[in-house]
Amino acid sequence: MRDQPPFDRVTMDGIAFAFSSWQGGRNSFRVAGTQAAGKAPLALRDPADCIEVMTGAMLPAGCDCVVPVENIEVREGVAHLRDDAPAPVRNLNIHARGIDSRRGDLLLASGCRLGPAEVAVIASNGHTHATVARTPRIMVISTGDELVEPGQPLLDWQISRSNVYAVLAALRRHGYTALSQDHVPDDLAALRARLHSHLDAHDVLILSGGVSMGRFDYIPQVLQELGVRKVFHKVAQRPGKPLWFGVGAGGQTVYALPGNPVSTLICLTRYVLPGLLAAQGVFPGISPLAVETITLAQTYEVKPALTVFLPVNIVHDAAGQCAMPQPTQGSGDFISLVGSVGFVELPPGPRVIAQDLSLPLYRW
Repeated sequence: MRDQPPFDRVTMDGIAFAFSSWQGGRNSFRVAGTQAAGKAPLALRDPADCIEVMTGAMLPAGCDCVVPVENIEVREGVAHLRDDAPAPVRNLNIHARGIDSRRGDLLLASGCRLGPAEVAVIASNGHTHATVARTPRIMVISTGDELVEPGQPLLDWQISRSNVYAVLAALRRHGYTALSQDHVPDDLAALRARLHSHLDAHDVLILSGGVSMGRFDYIPQVLQELGVRKVFHKVAQRPGKPLWFGVGAGGQTVYALPGNPVSTLICLTRYVLPGLLAAQGVFPGISPLAVETITLAQTYEVKPALTVFLPVNIVHDAAGQCAMPQPTQGSGDFISLVGSVGFVELPPGPRVIAQDLSLPLYRW
C-alpha cells in the first residue's frame, strides 16, 4: 500500500510554476514543457518558466502552484495570468501526497460491506483480491394449501403464491444473491422433511405463513422438533404480531413471518434485513442500520395498544420532507403498498400522533 495520493497530484489542467516567482511580481511565464498524466515528472529549471500540466499528472519538481487554463492566456509560448482571475495561492490546485491516507493506515475495517467506494479503495491500492465473508445461503419458504404457483389455474378457494416472490425481490434489492425458494403444504410430515433438508443446506430460513394460532399452523412445533431454539414468538405490534425467530443447532437463523402479505414485507424490512446485516458482522458492536427519522404530513390516530407500522409515501412542504400516511385495508392488502417508500413506526395507542413527532422510517 502507498500513500494516497502517492504523489503531489495536479487537479486542474493549466500551468504549474513556483509561487515565489508570482510573489516577486512575475505575472507571465515562459512555457518550458508539458507534464502529462502517467508520465515521469519534469522539473522546473528556471523561476521565470512554467510547465503546462494536465489533470492527474505528477506535479513537476520546483512547482507549488497550479493556475487553471481558464485563468491564463498563452501567446507565443508565454502564459500570462489574466488580470480578472483570482490571485494564486501556494499549493493551489494540488492534491498533496498522503493527504487522503498514509501508508499503513487502516482503510477498510473488518465487517464493512463492499460497495463501489470500498472496491475502488481496494483496486487503487493495487490489490486484485480481498478476503470476504461468504454471503448467506438463504431459503425462502411459503406454506399453505391455499397457495398456487402464479400462472396456474385457480379454484375458487385458492390464491396465487406471491409472498415468496416479494421477499426474494427485497433480498435481491439489498444485494443477496444466494437465494432459493420452496413451497410446502400444511402437512406435518412434509414440513418436517423439507425444513430438515433446508436447515442442513442453508444459513438462513425465511418462512411465510403457518406461524399463528390456527389448527394447521405447524411451523413453531416443527421447528422445535428439528432442534431450532425459539428466541421469541409474538411481538406487540400491528401488523405482524405472530412473528417467530429462532436459531438452529448449527447456528442457522430462522425467521418465521406471518403469512399476510403486508405483515410479511413489514417484518422482513423491520427485522430480517437488519438481522442479516448483524449476522454478517457488518456493524460490529453497534445496532445494525442507522434509523432514519421523519414527521408525518398530518395527524394520525393510533387505536390499538400496540406498536403500529404505518405505510407511507414521502411528500415535501415548506419545512422539507415528511411522511404521508398510506394505510392499507388490513394486513392482506398488499395492493395499497404500491408506490409507498416504506413505513413509519408509531408508538402504542390509544393516542393521536402529532405532526411534529419524529418517527422511525424504514424504507423497503
